[in-house]
Amino acid sequence: MTSYEKGKRPEIGRFFGFHHVELWVTNAKQIAEYYCIRFGYKKVGYKGLETGSRIWASHVVKQNDVCLVFTSALNPRSEESTMEEIRYHDWIAQRGDSVRTIAFKCDDAAAIHKKAVGKGAKHVADPKTEDGLTYAIIETYGGVYHTLVSGYEKYAGFLPGYEKVNVEDPVLKLLPDVGLDFIDHVVGNHCDGMMEEVTQWYEQKLDFHRFWSVDDKQVHTEYSSLRSIVMTDYDETIKLPNNEPAKGKRKSQIQEYVEYHGGAGVQHIAINCKEILKTLPALKARGMKFLTIPKSYYGNLRKRLANANIKVKEDLDLIEKHNILVDFDDQGYLLQIFTKPVEDRPTLFYEIIQRAGNSGFGVGNFKALFTSIEQDQEKRGNLTVTTEDVKK
Repeated sequence: MTSYEKGKRPEIGRFFGFHHVELWVTNAKQIAEYYCIRFGYKKVGYKGLETGSRIWASHVVKQNDVCLVFTSALNPRSEESTMEEIRYHDWIAQRGDSVRTIAFKCDDAAAIHKKAVGKGAKHVADPKTEDGLTYAIIETYGGVYHTLVSGYEKYAGFLPGYEKVNVEDPVLKLLPDVGLDFIDHVVGNHCDGMMEEVTQWYEQKLDFHRFWSVDDKQVHTEYSSLRSIVMTDYDETIKLPNNEPAKGKRKSQIQEYVEYHGGAGVQHIAINCKEILKTLPALKARGMKFLTIPKSYYGNLRKRLANANIKVKEDLDLIEKHNILVDFDDQGYLLQIFTKPVEDRPTLFYEIIQRAGNSGFGVGNFKALFTSIEQDQEKRGNLTVTTEDVKK
């Protein structure tokens, strides 16, 4: 594991965390309902035919500072389709329901957009200002957009064009509160050999720096391995881990993702919570499914903690019962767990994470996590030998 020093503060632009994540999906209304029921979100915004939007239907859901948007095209592809509609239909055909936009809170969306485009970032939408809120869009890896948003703190609502929604769902009243707090990090998967190019894009276009990295010598199992570099802004409010597969005996989870997604894209969204031992049972009561961890992991964990300089305040028996992973260093620890894929394609999933002084990404858990994922890969028939091994 390697950590990096941040350099000089950029002259233009500060970031303050994630504003929202938008997914392009086939049926935004129903998928928003799924997230409300399973994850405990509430609908807060909408645009569609009733609001005068003739092209897009979008449903906004929120829980504390976690904001997700689900968007579908209203019209079939035709000769009259706009370029963005065509992109949507091509996207869905290739990638299925998946993350299209990662939006950042910032101090000056227009200035950051101008700087990034001036350095070669692909322009998507010019800065637009309404009621003091400004947003602009550029494109990053795998066709994913970054929407830059400033003036959000004084803007009443989500974004221009959306109506507020405040409708009580009687079903949700019967379910326990979850306690998701904010987006901790968003992870991108890339084809082998492309990760370095992506990390350089963030360095050059947005003045991000490398926060943390691991290679396949540190992260591997008997069958597979990966390399990972985490990018962040100067103030380290946004964390963007980037993974690529490394050679192994079997197809890695990263390669499986790239093949089913049709290229690079967002693999998972990590959501921070204050008390994972309350959040996790609530999610399970709502029907969420999580990866299971081999029992041997917890015996080894207890031995490692017995010789550590930190103490985990949560009950280790409950941690084991709920298959929660624990990683720690001299500064503190973190607790994390991963859902199973939330779609039929084995691509997008979610991480629930609680931090107690630890700013890492669970490198000590990667082997146990990979083993668990490989068990599910085998059930899907995808823990196969690599193409090179087949040729040999």
